[in-house]
Amino acid sequence: MNRAGIFIVLILAFCGGCESIGVLATPTRHEREFQAEYDLVKQREKKILVLVNQPAHLNAQENLRYYLTNAVRENLVTKTKIAREDIVSYERLSEFRSSEPDFSLLSPTAIARALGADMVLLIVVESYELSEMAESGYHKGALATHSLLLDAPAEKKLWPLSETSKSVRVGFEFEGGGREVAVTRLAAAAGHCIVRYFYDCQKKKFRIADDRTHITWEEWD
Repeated sequence: MNRAGIFIVLILAFCGGCESIGVLATPTRHEREFQAEYDLVKQREKKILVLVNQPAHLNAQENLRYYLTNAVRENLVTKTKIAREDIVSYERLSEFRSSEPDFSLLSPTAIARALGADMVLLIVVESYELSEMAESGYHKGALATHSLLLDAPAEKKLWPLSETSKSVRVGFEFEGGGREVAVTRLAAAAGHCIVRYFYDCQKKKFRIADDRTHITWEEWD
């Protein structure tokens, strides 16, 4: 191979992304992918609503619903390439919630249809804890959710099929950036762990440091 050919191969390897690199070498064990449980990448023409149910009894000083909704939306945009305008904004959902007297009586699919969405990703907050360590400025956080994806017009569940809902737990022992930074970190971790089931995710990126999904709270504590 001449010098120009070598240069082109190097450019493809370093700038061409996963597809180009895959031509040059077989993926290692760490580079292999977890296949999407429901491939939203192939459903990018459909509009989707992210609906977070934050129970009234939850003792949360922050608007956890806001942080979690936006974290999931950002992950959908960056990971599944759904256009931002095809995901119902938190502001539009909030306006509808405020203007609809019977909002709490509406089903998730009815809310989605009212907002022009074809699917609704329902996320139910199971538990949430964010505590400041005495006189340290550090916070410890934990968040557990259950999620399912519904077809709005057909009113049927699309995901997960093998279980009632998908459980995700995230948390950390120390965060020194203040309370807002801590809740943002929890929401970002949960957003990744929920959306990772909707695209082919590399194994090395599937699990993140704050992922506690596969251990119990008792084991973590």
